[in-house]
Amino acid sequence: MFKKSFFVSLLSLIIFTGCTQKTDTPFTIDYEKYTLSNGLTVILHEDKSDPIVGVAIQYHVGSNREIPGRTGFAHLFEHMLFQESQHVGQDQFFKKIQNVGGTLNGGTNKDGTVYYEVIPKNALETVLWMESDRMGWLLSTITQPAFENQQEVVQNEKRQRVDNRPYGHANYVMIKNMYPADHPYNWTTIGELEDLQNATLKDVRDFYEKWYGPNNATMVIAGDIKKSEVKKLVQKYFGEIKPGPDNGNPTPLLVKLSETKKVYHEDNFARSPRLTMAFPTVDQNHFDASALELLSQLLSDGKKAPLYKVIVEEKKLAPSLFSYSGTQEIAGTFNVIVTAFPTTNLTDVESAVHEAFGRFETEGFTTDDLARLKAKYETGFYQGISSVLGKGFQLAYYNEYFGSPDAIATELQKVLDVNMNDVKRVYEKYIKGQNYVMTSFVPKGKGDLVADGSVLFPVQEEQIVENVVKEAGYFQMNVENIPSTFDRSIQPVDGPQPRLNLPKIWKHDYTKGIALYGAKLDELPLINFGIEIKGGMLLDDPNKIGVANLITDMMMEGTANKTPIELEEAIDALGSSIRMFTGKQSISVEVTTLKRNFDATLSLVEEILFEPRWDETEFDRIKRETAESIKRRAAVPSSIASNVYNKLIYKDHILANTSVGSVASVESIVLDDLKDFYNSNFSADLATISIVGDVTRSGAVKAFNGIVEKWNVNEVSFPEYDLPEPEQQAKVYFVDVPGAKQSEIRIGYLGLARTDPDYYPATMMNMKLGGNFSGDVNMVLREEKGYTYGARTGFSGSNFPGKFTASSGVRSNTTEESVNIFKELLTAYRNPIASDDLDFTKNVLLKSNARRFETLGALRGMISNIATYGFPFDYIKDQEETVRNMSVEDHNALAKKLIRPDEMIYLVVGDAATQLEGMKSLGFGDPILLDADGNPVK
Repeated sequence: MFKKSFFVSLLSLIIFTGCTQKTDTPFTIDYEKYTLSNGLTVILHEDKSDPIVGVAIQYHVGSNREIPGRTGFAHLFEHMLFQESQHVGQDQFFKKIQNVGGTLNGGTNKDGTVYYEVIPKNALETVLWMESDRMGWLLSTITQPAFENQQEVVQNEKRQRVDNRPYGHANYVMIKNMYPADHPYNWTTIGELEDLQNATLKDVRDFYEKWYGPNNATMVIAGDIKKSEVKKLVQKYFGEIKPGPDNGNPTPLLVKLSETKKVYHEDNFARSPRLTMAFPTVDQNHFDASALELLSQLLSDGKKAPLYKVIVEEKKLAPSLFSYSGTQEIAGTFNVIVTAFPTTNLTDVESAVHEAFGRFETEGFTTDDLARLKAKYETGFYQGISSVLGKGFQLAYYNEYFGSPDAIATELQKVLDVNMNDVKRVYEKYIKGQNYVMTSFVPKGKGDLVADGSVLFPVQEEQIVENVVKEAGYFQMNVENIPSTFDRSIQPVDGPQPRLNLPKIWKHDYTKGIALYGAKLDELPLINFGIEIKGGMLLDDPNKIGVANLITDMMMEGTANKTPIELEEAIDALGSSIRMFTGKQSISVEVTTLKRNFDATLSLVEEILFEPRWDETEFDRIKRETAESIKRRAAVPSSIASNVYNKLIYKDHILANTSVGSVASVESIVLDDLKDFYNSNFSADLATISIVGDVTRSGAVKAFNGIVEKWNVNEVSFPEYDLPEPEQQAKVYFVDVPGAKQSEIRIGYLGLARTDPDYYPATMMNMKLGGNFSGDVNMVLREEKGYTYGARTGFSGSNFPGKFTASSGVRSNTTEESVNIFKELLTAYRNPIASDDLDFTKNVLLKSNARRFETLGALRGMISNIATYGFPFDYIKDQEETVRNMSVEDHNALAKKLIRPDEMIYLVVGDAATQLEGMKSLGFGDPILLDADGNPVK
């Protein structure tokens, strides 16, 4: 049956070179690896912590397997595999997985394509049936209409992710100049638009037959399984699939630049200039890859890093920057990316980068600096395998690209073994004095900001047309049904539905009104906790929105006894993550730490909370950076749509604002505003704490005593704001983004609070309309029409009423039709739902609970809901009863009550010159033209 079979234990000895920290015990992932006679590699991992299973299939085919003139095929083919196979009907992959309570998706990069599912354990056979069907029985069902639809979907994805956003073409320009025309990394994963338009069914068939054989893949099945049973299922469904050709693995094809190249592009959406410098380096299997990774962090990560100190702190050329080492299967680059302030000349940025390099050469770094970075790696390692899917991804990836699942540990150890000489050596070899490619992306019409010596690099901008003319013509597949040794048309019957087993949740009430909620989850040596302080933007002065937001940024910039650098180093040395941020209704602290460093990390949180530094220099920098980030978001059509839509919904209410404020409000804030807010509103009785992980109740209660004792109670007055009256008649609004390749659509109204008895039933009612991939709006606008990359509807809410929103980004010349389709679908949804569709919704919601709370973050999110909204500890069971008891009549009553398209706001953000006039066809009067801030254009 099997060519080979062996058992191993994946061992990771996390020992830090040059520092005293080490793990308490070696970490292991037990797995069994074997190979079917057709070459499919199978890896099994048992994890009984939750009644779920993750399946990941890593195919060794990415865009680096393509050829010029036929680019984008790996990614296009990923889309095709979700359409139909011989025994799984059209558009049934998503629906069948969702029906068993699972989730699924896929992804493609330069080196590979992965498909994955997470399902309740009783549905594993269904997943194996479906995955094997598209591995071995796909070709007989590929049709020209389905193929053309996915061509449109992929082109819409390109418009959304590349054409309609700032710096979207940056990667394209960089790789075209870094790699020769015949190098497999010379084109983007999404491909050339012309190649996508001219692809044929013959291309699809050739690509599938060459690359999608079982011998070109690794399949990992991880979770609550019995290996003996799974082996039989794997053999049944995958064993008879014929192997594909032996294509071998790509070999490294490193690049050597003969000279430095400098090019520029004027960006239609960018508000600030961006400089990118890339140095050719090595492939991911090269010995130097680990040292390059640490070098990138030493240069830019943290306030001590030379790039940060020179560019951000001293010369004030940019609010932030980053560098990273991008090693891949056959080549790699070392990248520095600086998005500067709007008037900064990129020549100055280039000079500053070289100055920072020089400072790195003269000042160097310490063993403690390296140790901090390695501590981050350990925490990141555990977080990366905290779910069965995470383990599946890692095991499949390392087996396929490094030859063995063991590489998950050995590659980590390589990083931990890097010493100071290794880092200095790779800097000297790949960066110092070496040639590089440099791109300058500047706002349209701002060529004066381009770095000296740069030449214009042409980027072909798409012209939106009604119909794509296919130059290559059609190709008739003529593939007969592919035989099997058994009847694959019969879908497997799922076993008994596993019960939802949640850890015991507990609550401890301290004095001063602070409550601590928790649950023990000891699968990994991690602890995740959060502190939520009621208030946030709600307590801002309406004329100075953004004070609360600046407070949380400032409180992470040192303490009374630690400079910003010292605080940053103290957190990093523990391998911990401490985030503090402001929402519209609360201020939050979120922390992840290794169990052994919990007490030390909590001491730092205590210091941050009660000993703020209030550094004037840091305040000025943060204000400047915040204002700049607001300006940049104002150039992104999707951000414009979200912000303007929010203002149209909430009108004069404070919730109409974003928590970061506006440029004007931020610039008006002084440091004393922050101090006053902190002294008045950081009150103990407004705080709740939630904690999950490898910690007992008694241990957690004792640990937080110090914070409780130090925290004072203040009298905090919450201002009252009247909510706007609901719209009585629909209105249409339009924001002009000249030349937009897509239109952003937002439709909705002021909805329900999270605590409203109708809120959860409403989310259930919405599921068939647009709550997931199989919802009506997505199936029509994406799968049927090919107008968008995705469309959804949904309710949001908190202690205040939220919004009902229907949203999508559609191809520009389909805007009028798409908005009308939304209106028609919303209207039709007021009719009774089919009983089969209601059953599907119930299955999606009930069966998916088995996987909802697998990770620490998900479990703490549930506990946070209990603390924030006063839900009972078993509110998930209450929700399950709501689902089970909903009838078609209940569903229809809710739809009629809550889906009111004639009373909604319709907002479009797009090219007014071509799309504004069409909005009159909605029948809601002339569209009202707004600017990007939501103000009427006069």
